[in-house]
Amino acid sequence: MIADKTLRILKKKLKMKHKLLSIKTETIIRFSEVDSMGVVWHGNYMKYFEDGREAFGNKYGLNYLDFYKNGILTPIVKLSCDFKKPLKYGEKAITETKYIDCEAAKLKHEYIIYRSSDMEIVATGTSVQAFLNMNRELMLTIPPFFAEWKKKWGLID
Repeated sequence: MIADKTLRILKKKLKMKHKLLSIKTETIIRFSEVDSMGVVWHGNYMKYFEDGREAFGNKYGLNYLDFYKNGILTPIVKLSCDFKKPLKYGEKAITETKYIDCEAAKLKHEYIIYRSSDMEIVATGTSVQAFLNMNRELMLTIPPFFAEWKKKWGLID
C-alpha cells in the first residue's frame, strides 16, 4: 500500500517536471530573406528562432524585459541549426518553440520549423542562454523570479 502511494507521488512529480511549454508562430518568407538561389538564406533561420523565443516569452510571461527588470542579462551562449529542406520566397513556415526545463541557471529551447503547405520539417535547432548579473558575471543559481515563474507553470514544486 505504501509503495503504491509513493509510486503515485513520484509519477505526479515526473509529470510536472516534464510539462511541455511551447508555442507555434507563423512566418511568410519575404523577398529580403532569400538568397540568389531563391531559398531562405541560412542566417535567417536564427531570426525565426528568435521570433519563436519572443512569442514564447510573451505567451508565458517571460520576455527579455522581465529578465532585465530583475537585473539579469540572457546572452545566447550556444546556438545550433540543422537544415533539412529549403524554404522559398512566398512560402509560409511554422516555427515550433519548446522550452526545455533544466536545473541550471539558463534558458534552453528547441525549435522545429515546418513548411506550412505540407508540414514537412525544414530545420531543427537548439539554443542556450546563460544568466548574467548586471556586472556581466555568470549566475550559478536560479534567480527568485525565475523560480517563481517555474512554479507558476508547474515545472517545480
